[in-house]
Amino acid sequence: MADENKVKDVLLGVVVGDALGVPVEFIPRKGLQNEPVTGMRAYGTHRQPAGTWSDDSSLTFCLAEMLCNGYDLQALAERFVDWKEAAYWTAHGEVFDIGIATSAAIYSLQKGVPPLQAGGDDEHSNGNGSLMRILPLLFYIKDRPVEERYRIIGEVSSLTHRHVRSVNACFIYLEMARQLLLGKDKWEAYRNMARDVNTFLHAHPVRSQREIDIFHRILENPIGDYVIRPLYDFEEEEMYSTGYVLHTLEASLWCLLHTDNYADAVLKAVNLGHDTDTTGAVTGGLAGILYGRESIPEAWLQVLARRTDIEQLADRLYHKMYS
Repeated sequence: MADENKVKDVLLGVVVGDALGVPVEFIPRKGLQNEPVTGMRAYGTHRQPAGTWSDDSSLTFCLAEMLCNGYDLQALAERFVDWKEAAYWTAHGEVFDIGIATSAAIYSLQKGVPPLQAGGDDEHSNGNGSLMRILPLLFYIKDRPVEERYRIIGEVSSLTHRHVRSVNACFIYLEMARQLLLGKDKWEAYRNMARDVNTFLHAHPVRSQREIDIFHRILENPIGDYVIRPLYDFEEEEMYSTGYVLHTLEASLWCLLHTDNYADAVLKAVNLGHDTDTTGAVTGGLAGILYGRESIPEAWLQVLARRTDIEQLADRLYHKMYS
């Protein structure tokens, strides 16, 4: 019988995309055009061995581990603190990459600020630090009503990013992932996601129209007389790959829609440059669900740091969620 552990597809999908991007993080797109990433590299930006993953995966694993023991935001907060202060769930016992907003939020958690109040809530606190780690939550919320899915996503995002834009980005991402988990192809999944997200957000007036409109390239909503082009019609030079949550979400969906296998999706994401590890991780999570971990090149998996630990964590979460 085939191993149907989709949790393993997700965790390996995220971490491999992350590890591909670590050596070239912050390198501009033009800098990668002459020497694009084609596989796992050693050293580079952070001087790490090949197969090393960053904070994106560390915090993803912290969330997955929390869910193995039951949904508990305080337990998740404690894992985040242990990661920052004691290198918990790191590739090689070292924290070498941490976002400003995430660092500030974890400092607040250390000082006893409740998890739901720790993350920044101003418009400038919309980096991709909650989007990059949110995907394991899919398995906890997948069968819940949409209102409950949105509330729980908001809670988990809020530990580091509680502005509605970050929450909405995580919601869009997880709704896309949910459609893929249901077995939809990427185009049907995308159409269903846009329909369902639009229906939900427009039915909840506490979510301002401006915040909905910000996602117009993904949700294809008209803004006045402005003609909206769908995300998949944009060219590469029109896509951004910064640490802004909207850019990361758009780029990741664009990479998924413009490729037809795991390797091409994550390599396209990484070679967009700039925030390469996060764009790779966010794309890789969706591609892992869509294509399965069997599609990840074995040469990449062979050098992946702590592969056995990651697979054991995936097994634990799978049995917790599906038993």
